[in-house]
Amino acid sequence: MHVPDGFFNAATSVSAGAVAAAGVAVCLRGARRELDDRTAPMAGLVAAFIFAVQMLNFPVAAGTSGHLLGGALAAILVGPYTGVLCMAVVLLVQGVFFADGGLTALGINITIMGIVTVLVGWGVFRLVTRLAGGKVALAAFLGSLVSVPAAALVFTVLFWIGGTAPIEVGAVAAAMGGVHVLIGVGEAVITAVTVSAVLAVRPDLVYGARGLAKPLVLRGAEGTSTTVDEQPEPAAAPGKLRPFLLGGLGLALVLAGIVSFFASSSPDGLEAVAENKGFIDQASDHLFGSWALADYGEVGGIPVGVAGIIGVGAVLLVAGAVAYAARGRAKVKA
Repeated sequence: MHVPDGFFNAATSVSAGAVAAAGVAVCLRGARRELDDRTAPMAGLVAAFIFAVQMLNFPVAAGTSGHLLGGALAAILVGPYTGVLCMAVVLLVQGVFFADGGLTALGINITIMGIVTVLVGWGVFRLVTRLAGGKVALAAFLGSLVSVPAAALVFTVLFWIGGTAPIEVGAVAAAMGGVHVLIGVGEAVITAVTVSAVLAVRPDLVYGARGLAKPLVLRGAEGTSTTVDEQPEPAAAPGKLRPFLLGGLGLALVLAGIVSFFASSSPDGLEAVAENKGFIDQASDHLFGSWALADYGEVGGIPVGVAGIIGVGAVLLVAGAVAYAARGRAKVKA
């Protein structure tokens, strides 16, 4: 759902940029409560993983594909504030180095794909965990499922307000919502599987699962019962955390470096709707569209897998640096 340059007028682009900047600033402060010595490197890994999986477009309808947005996944794994930061880094690297998403539309993309998906996905996730007795996988599935069409509908409203082409808002909303519900199903499966896998290996690293464990109840022979609060798990030593981080990074590199060759080449949901509704011609050329890495290496003749590996490394470094900077100002208990 990366919005290109030219879809929105200057006023809307600037306004969305201000919203995105304010949101990132708030999240930099809020992330202090989420980031510590364990979650700072985890944030870099989550951002790199989302970048890699976003390269894997999957077919959702005839001639249309979709890909992970990742806001709900990031929020569940590292917290909503840090999740927004992860998404902002991914979108920044994609826009600057890979010409994926316009530069003037960066604020639009961070607002829609970063802030909206995190807020909606995290909100639904928290609601479901409370109502369903802490079923994390189910909550992750539903949170991510709802977040994608929510982002699509926010795009539609913004385009109706400040788009550069007249649209029938009802028809575009129905088209965007319909195709992105299908994309949301794929997103939900990816998110639920990923969260379940991390829970199985390192449950202490899933931010959304903290505090959901039920207290231990000891029952005596005479029918008496005593509730014992479980002690928090000790912080993982760096040596124990490193294998998990290296394994996750290896998976991201495999997805971006090898599996990306098999991604669907069909237009994604936004592009397909723009073509069908007649406003695709409003897209303008990207300022960095001639760079070697543009369109994930296609412009410069670089294999998509090589471009993907470069992107994973860039996102890991930038997101990790941002997370460590926020952690450095934090006073968070492990």
